[in-house]
Amino acid sequence: MNRDEFVELISARGQSLMREVGEIEVKADLVRLVSRLRAAGHDASLVATVLSQIALRRRARTKFGEFADQLLYTDDGLEQASRLAVAALHAGRFRAANIKQVADLGCGIGSESLAMAAIELEVKAYEIDEVTAAIAAYNLASFENVSVQQADITELDLSKFEALFFDPARRELGGTKRERAARKFDPADFSPNFDFVLAAANLKPTGVKLGPGHPHSEIPDDCEAQWISVNGDLVELTLWFGSLARAGIKRSALLLDKDGKHELHSPTLESHTAKLGELNEYIFEPDNAAIRSHLIAELAEQTGTHLISTEIAYLSKSEPVSSPWLRGYRVLVDMPFDRKKLKAELRDRQIGTLEIKKRGADIVPEVLRKELQLKGKGAATLIVTRVGDAHRALICETL
Repeated sequence: MNRDEFVELISARGQSLMREVGEIEVKADLVRLVSRLRAAGHDASLVATVLSQIALRRRARTKFGEFADQLLYTDDGLEQASRLAVAALHAGRFRAANIKQVADLGCGIGSESLAMAAIELEVKAYEIDEVTAAIAAYNLASFENVSVQQADITELDLSKFEALFFDPARRELGGTKRERAARKFDPADFSPNFDFVLAAANLKPTGVKLGPGHPHSEIPDDCEAQWISVNGDLVELTLWFGSLARAGIKRSALLLDKDGKHELHSPTLESHTAKLGELNEYIFEPDNAAIRSHLIAELAEQTGTHLISTEIAYLSKSEPVSSPWLRGYRVLVDMPFDRKKLKAELRDRQIGTLEIKKRGADIVPEVLRKELQLKGKGAATLIVTRVGDAHRALICETL
């Protein structure tokens, strides 16, 4: 969305059209709808902007729930925005540390500021992109304890704030659509870069939101690193510095699901290896937050399970395990990974629906699925992985 499109969208005409169009079903005839709106005299650019905004609101429901239809978005802003439940946890860290004022540095469309303002923190929000900053101001307009400014945060005097929250841009801020869509993985290429963020974190209580794939080697010793998963979807890594870091915890994995919050943690950044054992009747796939945080050894000890191969995150046990951290399967067939023999076994079992999982195996699931030529009314899960040093095909049923 550019500046002119945003101005039109928030105008009386734009808001009226948003209300008129209302909810659009996914299968609606958009060509006919656009034609009707154009025939009614609506500007083509405004129609396109409104339809795009409604589509973004539909996508935003996974992050913002019932609040999604009250906010405005950009594609990039929605992509990087924290889920409201996760932003609420961030805000709670500041309140638990008795902090009253936070600078939201790189606020995007304002999801973090919204959560902080909702618990009555004073928020100073900054965003370098003009349109995104304007959208954040729109989204936060109902809160008197928030101010939004367009600014380059590297030029601010950060000493005047009580605490800081960074969400460095991990995409190109300008350039073509393709360039903006490309993710940045080198912390030196973040905006602001990681060295600037760490220097600021040495001065104030600070939270830093990062992608969950951020390398462990780039995590400082003086913070708490927390990986967060929402219903099995690994969404972020957050680093907490100063009074925002919990005593005695260096690494933690947090899982949010319908039953609440579940956590694994370690007092050190140094990871340990879980015990190695034989493949038993049951195999378990850990949540990605446990895997990415390198807390598999802690999870294995907690659940009485063991690895079946070094550096492969599958656990096993001779009996079922009930844990929010584990997705379990009963092993029906354990055989060498041979495509011809596997195809015959699945044919004999009349497996027509097959979920394919792999770890430590050089296969492409969709290519393998075509090769197997599945037929039948049965369903199963195929796990292709290493057991010990051998590649095995495990035909399983989901627990």
